[in-house]
Amino acid sequence: MTILLTLAIVVLALILFVAEWLPSDIVAIITTLLLTIFGLVTPEESISGFSNSATITVMAMFILSAGIGRTGAIQIVSELLLRWGGKRPSQQIFTLGLIVGPTTAFINNTAVVAVFLPIVEEWCRRQRISVSKLLIPLSFAAILGGMITAIGTSTNVLASGLAQQLGYRSFNLFEFTKLGLVTFTVGLIYLALVAPRLLPNRKKHTDEIFNQKQGIKDYVSEILIPPGSSLVGETLNSSILKHKLDVDVLEIIADDTHLSQPLENKKLQACSVLLVRSSREDLLKIKDEEGIEILPEFIRNKKFLQTQLTSEDEGIAEILITSNSNLIGSTVKEINFRQRYNVTVLAVHRGEETTRERLTQIRLKFGDVLLVQGPKPSLLGLQINRNLLVLTQRNLETLRRDKASIAIGIGLGVVVVAAFNWLPILISSLVGVVLMVLTGCLKPREIYDAVRWDIIFLLAGLIPLGIAMDRSGATQWLANNLVAIGGNLSGYWILTFFFIITSILTEMISNNAAVVLMLPIAANVAEKLSFNPFAFMLAVVFAASNSFITPIGYQTNTMVYGAGGYKFTDFMRVGTPLNLLMTVVVPPLIIFFYGL
Repeated sequence: MTILLTLAIVVLALILFVAEWLPSDIVAIITTLLLTIFGLVTPEESISGFSNSATITVMAMFILSAGIGRTGAIQIVSELLLRWGGKRPSQQIFTLGLIVGPTTAFINNTAVVAVFLPIVEEWCRRQRISVSKLLIPLSFAAILGGMITAIGTSTNVLASGLAQQLGYRSFNLFEFTKLGLVTFTVGLIYLALVAPRLLPNRKKHTDEIFNQKQGIKDYVSEILIPPGSSLVGETLNSSILKHKLDVDVLEIIADDTHLSQPLENKKLQACSVLLVRSSREDLLKIKDEEGIEILPEFIRNKKFLQTQLTSEDEGIAEILITSNSNLIGSTVKEINFRQRYNVTVLAVHRGEETTRERLTQIRLKFGDVLLVQGPKPSLLGLQINRNLLVLTQRNLETLRRDKASIAIGIGLGVVVVAAFNWLPILISSLVGVVLMVLTGCLKPREIYDAVRWDIIFLLAGLIPLGIAMDRSGATQWLANNLVAIGGNLSGYWILTFFFIITSILTEMISNNAAVVLMLPIAANVAEKLSFNPFAFMLAVVFAASNSFITPIGYQTNTMVYGAGGYKFTDFMRVGTPLNLLMTVVVPPLIIFFYGL
């Protein structure tokens, strides 16, 4: 009965993960509550995930990554990209991968991709190429690089903790580095030689765009011609909008009347609202021009004139609407965006699609990028919001470049201490966190902003599920049935079976959930068939990060989805061959390196 009840809760969790009706961390907490209510775990065990060494280690790694990023250490490395990138697509992707991959082996890959996004955009601007040619390779290289060490991803850290919980030893820092280096190399060769032919060119008139000095992204915004403006009475063709700011006017709204195309010779009136399309850079130039205002900012300043902030107090950020955001389908006005987040939406970017709706009427979609302005603390607060993902920030606090060498030294120290087993990775990473604060690389308040709390709650909520699966006998029952079905198969095919099943689960749910479900079963089957449990656990761990087919299977894929103007099918076209390549390469390599 307990087996049936446990499996029923597992199936329910899988349905909720796949349907995405709720954020994944909330699903994990609901699962834990159900396990506790039905007596499958004790109340103490239900919260044991928050004190688990894997959860605390992942938390510490987020903070260490933030410390290194806050000092500009990653930006220093990124200068090599601009210097050695070259002009051929293969060389550009190969150079990008060589820099990003090893970096993500030790620094959280989400943080690395967030830093490299604007760098790659700038590089593409200089080279006059579409960002859609490089952003998927950026994400995939980060995923592959994260598998080089046991701390490269939160999934690796969780798997190490689960292995210890099952009675095996935890993974050493460089336990599967040789396998990770080979898969990274194979993946990078694929990205450099094959992917350029499969990657889309989402900007059909790239050369024209850059000749006009436009940026990578086309934002849609609203601007106002205030009374007394020198633009009143001018036509669009003769105005600074055409010759200085280089914005594309989509529509003119005067006295609630929408003027029809062509608009070039229409005279501008006082209080007219112009729906415009522009690059981020040209849009922000409007803020410094006399006689023209960005409408959302103008309204905000009128309403809050007494508390208007200086430029030193404010910042600009680009934020992405995530796949499981509960903002999807709502308008900025309906959710009271300004009051809710204390930032103003200046413009919206939506891939290749150009919306012609007013900003307050646009229904938000997954992949939309919002250009927002607000107080610096509010922008920092967006980093821990599960509905939004901060891609870039500008004019926040300056980078502490004088601390870069200290931050790198602390990071290397944590790695060396863990590598030689002088201290457990849990302790060395926490020592690193303390040193980041004591040396001024991070301020105390920045610690809390650095942690991805949704991932922490996801990990903590999933760990009791593993306990319930083991105690109820569900793991044993599933293992026995798999042994009965595949007992006549060779070890290679059984290993490959676990790799494929875990890869499919990862695309449907999350890396961490796939590991929690599959790792105990794989180890149990290996023992029953007298195979090497470590080899089977490695197959599950590598398959859990084998997420290339969808933009929602891995966080970094989601980050580049909107920024690159991609379609869902672009990931399938580029990622499916890479998934299949890893399925062919990884199982025999595991057998070769670690035995079966």
